[in-house]
Amino acid sequence: MFSRSLLQIGLRVCTHENRNGIKRVTPTLTYISDRRRDASTTIVGDNNKQKTMDDLDGPSFLRSLYWLFGKGYFQTTHQMQIEHSKIYGPLWKSKYGPLVIVNVASAELIEQVLRQEGRHPTRMDMPHWRSYRELRNHAYGPLTEMGAQWQRIRSILNPRMLKPKHVSAYTNAINDVVTDFIEKVAWLRETKGEGVMVNDLAGELYKFAFEGICSVLFETRMGCLNEEVPEETQKFIFSVGEMFRLSPIIVLFPKSTWPYLPVWKHFVAVWDHLFKVAEEQVRQKMEEIQERISLGQPVQGEYLTHLIVSEQMSVTEILGSITELLLAGVDTTSNTVSWSLYHMALEPEIQEKLYQEVISVCPGDKVPTSDDIARMPWLKTVVRETLRMYPVVPGNARINVENEIVVGDHIFPKNLIKHYEIRADPAGATVKPITRTLLVPATPINLQFINRTVQ
Repeated sequence: MFSRSLLQIGLRVCTHENRNGIKRVTPTLTYISDRRRDASTTIVGDNNKQKTMDDLDGPSFLRSLYWLFGKGYFQTTHQMQIEHSKIYGPLWKSKYGPLVIVNVASAELIEQVLRQEGRHPTRMDMPHWRSYRELRNHAYGPLTEMGAQWQRIRSILNPRMLKPKHVSAYTNAINDVVTDFIEKVAWLRETKGEGVMVNDLAGELYKFAFEGICSVLFETRMGCLNEEVPEETQKFIFSVGEMFRLSPIIVLFPKSTWPYLPVWKHFVAVWDHLFKVAEEQVRQKMEEIQERISLGQPVQGEYLTHLIVSEQMSVTEILGSITELLLAGVDTTSNTVSWSLYHMALEPEIQEKLYQEVISVCPGDKVPTSDDIARMPWLKTVVRETLRMYPVVPGNARINVENEIVVGDHIFPKNLIKHYEIRADPAGATVKPITRTLLVPATPINLQFINRTVQ
């Protein structure tokens, strides 16, 4: 299946670079205006009677708790959402403590939600993350900021992170990390795995991703790939994991109770450590820049240096943004590499074809550059297919703040959270959506494929 869908996407990649293989969706709603879309300018097809949110079915808070803890879905909420979509259909509401969430589980309905967003889409505000920043007077970052200010921050952060001409500048730093990772794996095989096995490859890939993103953001190495990881770095990695583990627990409780909860105090402590490490890196870089200026030397550097020297953001804003970018760059990278290796291990012909492409472009000990990567269409195909099946950010949430909106045959008031996810269909290259709760960090799993593989 993986090879068949790879071949399908590979053909498109090679012949039509501007296509992504996602089937176009025809909406069931027709909009009179492309600029302003609200309940008063929406025509509902088939003369269906317009319903309100009160007409939506779905689990209550107590029933949600039963599903999460009584039925044991807390660690597999994606599977719970699949079951809920079977019970309630493509549109239902869920209650999680103070949150009321409308789950959207159809491509057509998701399109309707997106087409009715305002100029500045408002995401679920992650109140526990924002509350910590308010408690410590930290600035919001790209994951916690809202509205026009969010757009301003992203316009500053994006170019150096997303544009190929800037990203290519990180080639040497990333290649150094890759080289160290390969040496670390070889060392583990010789000393820990009797020459064959690496017992926790996923854990090593997590450290690899952590070291990689730190080398880009902080322009320094943290020692994640050392034979013995430094204690402070290990604590840093642990704090990231704890923050994600505690986040879905805290939002189950009313905000007024947070200061009295041990879990909140632990949550604050791990965030304190994350900001402490980030602040140390920013301070060191500022001192380095100041020293170079005082000596009349040119200021050289990449991401963090650019943010400091450009003065487009305050130091407080840089600290808040760098910390959140770090969180966004670890699991995303390690999960994608893990699933790519997993499938290539299952289908060695895919692995062999990729290997032959790589050695043809970079023979011998040649270290690849960004230009070399552009000459590897099969590598791009493998990455795209992995992301299609296991999207690193499979879910999203929006709060409609400007107008009431109509989705399907229901009208929804302002300030309502809607959450949706697009998951790959393992049988082909189209995209099928399911939903996911807001309570657990994204762990993209394709259940149909895994179940079939296990059987």
